[in-house]
Amino acid sequence: MYVEVAAGHLIGLPGEWRTICLGCAPAPPPRGDHDGWHLTALASLDFETTGIDPLTDRVLSFALLDDRGHDFSGLIDPGVEIPPASAEVHGLTAAALAGAPAPADALAEVIGWVQDLIERAVGLVVFNAAYDLTMLRAEATRWGLAQPDWDRLLVVDPFVIDWGIERGALGPRRLTDVAAYYGVTLDHAHDATADARAARDIAYEIGRRHPDVGAGTLDDLMHRQSGWFAGRADDWNQYARTVGRSLDDPGGWPLQRLAVPAARTA
Repeated sequence: MYVEVAAGHLIGLPGEWRTICLGCAPAPPPRGDHDGWHLTALASLDFETTGIDPLTDRVLSFALLDDRGHDFSGLIDPGVEIPPASAEVHGLTAAALAGAPAPADALAEVIGWVQDLIERAVGLVVFNAAYDLTMLRAEATRWGLAQPDWDRLLVVDPFVIDWGIERGALGPRRLTDVAAYYGVTLDHAHDATADARAARDIAYEIGRRHPDVGAGTLDDLMHRQSGWFAGRADDWNQYARTVGRSLDDPGGWPLQRLAVPAARTA
């Protein structure tokens, strides 16, 4: 349809923009009745942190939503300064975290919870898993904690799956964007529990609405997510090379393939 100048909305990525009318926002397909991983009970995890570098920043809060309905959340006193810009996003200040458990104690519980999921072959939903899971690995190393058996962890990452379906055609998609697209309620964004719950609801909606993605096992999905992440990284790297930006590692999902901090010695 014809869209008046300045009356539309741009979607997509640079060089591949599309203009749509404000009342013509894309919508997902309807739910199907197919079998697949989306019919199994999934767990979900989310962190709020001091910043955006999973190798150097620290976990401040966590939410663990169990597949059996045993949800748990907690705060962590990181023992380091919290950047004002980060506190402005999630509201977690030094005063709010005073008296919270130390990282080693709290994260040992998180790691034990993740390992239990691994032993039971339960899928773990993590939106942008390469960030949160790399963060957990780095924190475990920092505090001398045993690592989960990462190679056996079954991950469902709506961030990566959404890219695999849309290939960037709808533009950059944060958790709030993907939640709105699938009609998932997300109140109190940047609260770990709210974000974890929304991510899991999105995962279920993706599985229900996309038979080609929802059909199959979690092992099948793991393989496909690795490929989608690599494709997204390759697309970004083509652009990054032209503007001198840093490159992404196509093999960096669900954990970044970078050295983690040395174990704490004092």
